[in-house]
Amino acid sequence: MGVIGVQLVVTMVMASVIQKITPHYSFARWLLCNGSLQWYQHPTEEQLQVLAGKQQKAKSKKERKYNGHIETKPLTVPKDINLHLEAKSITEMDTRVLHYFPEYQWLVDFTVCATVVYVITEVYYSLTNPRNEMNISIVWSLLVLTFVFKVLFSLTTHYFKVEEGGERSVCITFGCFFFVKAMAILIVTENYLEFGLETGFANFSGGAMQFLEKQGLQSQGPVSKLTFKMSLAILCGFIGAFLTFPGLRLAQMHLDALNLAKEKLTQTLLHVNFLSPLIMVLLWVKPITKDYIMNPPLGKESIPLMSESTYDSLRLWIIIALCVLRLALIRQHLQAYLNLAQKSIEQMKKEAGRIGTKDLQKMVARVFYYLCVIALQYVAPVIMLLHTTLLLKTLGHHSWGLLSEPSYMSPKEITEASNSVKSSTLVANESKKLTVAQITMALDGLQNVFTPLLFRGLLSFLTWWIAACLFSTSLFGLFYHQYLTIA
Repeated sequence: MGVIGVQLVVTMVMASVIQKITPHYSFARWLLCNGSLQWYQHPTEEQLQVLAGKQQKAKSKKERKYNGHIETKPLTVPKDINLHLEAKSITEMDTRVLHYFPEYQWLVDFTVCATVVYVITEVYYSLTNPRNEMNISIVWSLLVLTFVFKVLFSLTTHYFKVEEGGERSVCITFGCFFFVKAMAILIVTENYLEFGLETGFANFSGGAMQFLEKQGLQSQGPVSKLTFKMSLAILCGFIGAFLTFPGLRLAQMHLDALNLAKEKLTQTLLHVNFLSPLIMVLLWVKPITKDYIMNPPLGKESIPLMSESTYDSLRLWIIIALCVLRLALIRQHLQAYLNLAQKSIEQMKKEAGRIGTKDLQKMVARVFYYLCVIALQYVAPVIMLLHTTLLLKTLGHHSWGLLSEPSYMSPKEITEASNSVKSSTLVANESKKLTVAQITMALDGLQNVFTPLLFRGLLSFLTWWIAACLFSTSLFGLFYHQYLTIA
């Protein structure tokens, strides 16, 4: 399979862009520093002293001797102090103090470059239709997913390091819950959830047995179906644990963003954005979506509204459109999070007693310092969904065509095509050296093992599962923030 060509040129250009241009012109930094986001600066001790009526140092602190040492009590102010925070636009200088800003900038900028590579590659394939070139966009998408998992793992381990609070217990509880849920989902028949896992695994096992037999090995298959599904359930448990706090945070930002939105259109888009994972989940439920669209009840005769391949393409477009909508509303959600600083001050004014100035400053400052953590929790699941869908299209041999009939291949046709490619390659390699022929045979054998049927089933399930986890955690967060928290 050749790699030298247009795809290599695009890859080298994007690598240069990441290395030379993104440090100076970063899309991730522009999202935060374009002037639309306002953060609240914490007050100084002098400002708090003036507001509290304590302008003399002797009245602001009490000192006493204890075992020969001078002990200074921290300055406190009344909680009902008349404090109004100053709002400022985020600048590039401000981003230097943000936690996880390098991780946020790298993930977003690399995702943008990988998406551009994917689009250019898709256009190149649609115009030239190369048969002997490896699709380099697959490597870029796999790298994006690797970085997303690394970031989510880092954020989750951060919660595990917190000794106080129940973050660790929440992650473990949701991880176990999603593990059990995944095992229950994996036994559901294909008549209800149309992933194609059974067909893909059967094709994978058959191809693997044939490949091992041609290598002179006797085997009943690489793994059993039980081992395959158990491994998949464990992976699903980890994904659910990683998406726990992103879903809970999304619910809180959704409620706050709704309170800020005054236009009906914005409110409608926010509702659609929150329900978008549910829409993605329903796309694979056959009785609700596919069976109804393929065979709608129109009297005695049922006329399909579209072909099966067109429905698969439409499903890909719907997921991508919902991902774009969620990314388009990122500023509304991040601003809703930044407003928590003023919201916490207003809540504090309703309480009686006093609060230390250091504690008050930390309460306000940490909202801004953790902005990139919240931004990662918002964009990471969307990036995961987007590039899992792109991999589903490419590795599953789907099509983007909707109006015209796409070149869709059934599972049987895919198997026959793989066998024909293999046989033709063997004939062509008879005149070559033995080592080259063996390498080509091995690669073709692996292509018969890892077929589009396997990738369709596996990536369809993972895409569905990510959306299901995100909706489950955000729905629980919505219930928690709306009914269980004390206002």
